[in-house]
Amino acid sequence: MIDRINNELGFHQQALNLRAYRQQVLASNIANADTPHYKARDVDFKASLQGALGGTLGLLRTDARHLAAVGDAAAGARLRYRSETQSSVDGNTVDMDVERAAFAENAIGYEASLTFINQMLRNIQSALQPQ
Repeated sequence: MIDRINNELGFHQQALNLRAYRQQVLASNIANADTPHYKARDVDFKASLQGALGGTLGLLRTDARHLAAVGDAAAGARLRYRSETQSSVDGNTVDMDVERAAFAENAIGYEASLTFINQMLRNIQSALQPQ
């Protein structure tokens, strides 16, 4: 039973870590909206979460003494350059409408994961209460 609870909480922990990292990347894009030649980046949430849950994190270790990552979705997230939606004279690829929409969508996903965790813990607490 503990393993099942651990697996469920582990999934949501990975999702929260990845969403928090993606929020940082999106905030960086917004902060650099006026920086010449800045290229907007994003995280493929689905692929990164699947990689973390499947244990297939392909992190580069530049030294044999470095520790390997074990199941951290944010550490294994692959940043990708976002395709340009409108050309800019200064070479900046940040589209504020796209960034705001992605930021809001990611925040909603983060809140949903927190809600799932809270409900799961309430259910566990309720099951453990004497009747």
